[in-house]
Amino acid sequence: MTTSTTSGCELSRVQSQQAFKEACDVLPGGVNSPVRAFKSVGGQPVFMARAQGSYLWDIDGNRYIDYVGSWGPAIVGHSHPNVLARVRAVAENGLSFGAPTLLETELARAVIDRVPSIEKVRFVSSGTEAVMSAIRLARAYTKRSKLIKFEGCYHGHSDHLLVKAGSGAATHGVPDSAGVPQSTANETLNAEFNNLDSVESLLKANSKEVAAILVEPVAGNMGCIPPEPGFLEGLRNLADQHGACLVFDEVMTGFRVALGGAQERYNVIPDITCLGKIIGGGLPAAAYGGKKDIMSMVAPEGPMYQAGTLSGNPLAMAAGLETLKLLSEPGVYTQLEERTKALADGLRFVCEKAKISATVTQVGGMMTLFFAEGPLRNYTDVCRFDRDRFNRYFWAMLEQGIYLAPSQFESLFSSTAHTTRDIEQTLSAAEKALKQ
Repeated sequence: MTTSTTSGCELSRVQSQQAFKEACDVLPGGVNSPVRAFKSVGGQPVFMARAQGSYLWDIDGNRYIDYVGSWGPAIVGHSHPNVLARVRAVAENGLSFGAPTLLETELARAVIDRVPSIEKVRFVSSGTEAVMSAIRLARAYTKRSKLIKFEGCYHGHSDHLLVKAGSGAATHGVPDSAGVPQSTANETLNAEFNNLDSVESLLKANSKEVAAILVEPVAGNMGCIPPEPGFLEGLRNLADQHGACLVFDEVMTGFRVALGGAQERYNVIPDITCLGKIIGGGLPAAAYGGKKDIMSMVAPEGPMYQAGTLSGNPLAMAAGLETLKLLSEPGVYTQLEERTKALADGLRFVCEKAKISATVTQVGGMMTLFFAEGPLRNYTDVCRFDRDRFNRYFWAMLEQGIYLAPSQFESLFSSTAHTTRDIEQTLSAAEKALKQ
């Protein structure tokens, strides 16, 4: 097996090309999630074979420094021995029971101890399921139907969340996917991230109809866009004034930007929190939780029905528990922040040296290099990026053994496994890539 890294030579991916051709015969687009197809950057995806620490190896034997991290969960690095040992031990007793286990209660207590807003929690199997359920819960609790979300913030693929803004912030949404009824889209209102006036206008125009304000407290699905000072606090105040639930989608930020998530980092407490990715330690798990009086609405305790055959799967609970234990060790988040900031600062320097217009954003273990002039406050700003420059950069980095998300609209994820040497190699590769 070869271990190509940042040599600057074009990597051979013959086996990946053949694998993609075969996958296209049996999977829509050859993948099980659209962004994996590399459609936005052109070309064909890389098929991975194994992962360890901060590295991935593809089926052709090429090694990459990984900044995708399974789209966020691999915060302690891939294949951490503690996590693998715990999962193996649990697997020896069975993969799934469809009945309660002690692991569910143990992880629930771990989540409640760490996340400020959560007094009770329900485990599900995906971030989409968590957010979908949280919105249903907010509607049941408030007895209202409308939802405010923010353009550029992705919350999973349920019908009422696959909606983008119309001609202005006060218009109803239009479906962003075939198969989503207009009647469903009509219940979703779109505001502009970091713009409290757009939210207040929607609340006034839909008085006593809005059940929830749903937000990624740090946007991650239009690239990493931090909340401006006062934005989250303003959402909390507006939700209180208008009787709506404030729902934080912390599927991405939960346990990543702080042990208690973005709500701990910014000291703003939502009514309902959605978690995913890290909570499963790399296995399919997610959750939603909040105050006891709200969570008491969930069946079988209350009338809001939600169920799942594999919810609380013991392997995922074990992986999540061990990951949270590792993240609770002293100094973990300080190190994660320092390494990510070093990469962000280095990329700013490299871009400035190359005289390339770029903006680098970073919060905790999240970061994005945008090929666009700042400030970048929202989705409209982000859409100014230089697509051709990003595509060239992406492929040049991949050829040097740096695995990035194949889209400008994604966050980079670092891990505790990334070393100073990894950062230095990445910056060296970026310097070369920006010359192309």
